[in-house]
Amino acid sequence: MLDNAQCPDCKRINEVLSRVGDRWSVLVVIYLARYGTMRFNELKRTLGISQRMLSLTLKELERDGLVNRTYHPTIPPKVEYNLTEMGQSFREPVSALGYWALENLNEIDAARQAYDKTVAK
Repeated sequence: MLDNAQCPDCKRINEVLSRVGDRWSVLVVIYLARYGTMRFNELKRTLGISQRMLSLTLKELERDGLVNRTYHPTIPPKVEYNLTEMGQSFREPVSALGYWALENLNEIDAARQAYDKTVAK
């Protein structure tokens, strides 16, 4: 186990990875990277996420400097989201993670089934 002397920023790294590594944050970044600016309801429909969870995720991504929120005072109000420059820099690692997951879905499913069989005995 690393202590503070060996890794003084490990706690901070954990905080960042907890935010950017959760499934909804990853998916929001992937969709904004792919489609550019999107409205709240577009993201909600596309991701199949609850309004509350999307709202929380977007607020945290905005707080961390990965997403811009633009409010347009129209009737009805229009709110759009896009990636910041730092969010754009996060595209590559998120894409790599997404492609890795896609490439390994079958192996992961097989491993889960094998594990579940041995645990069920």
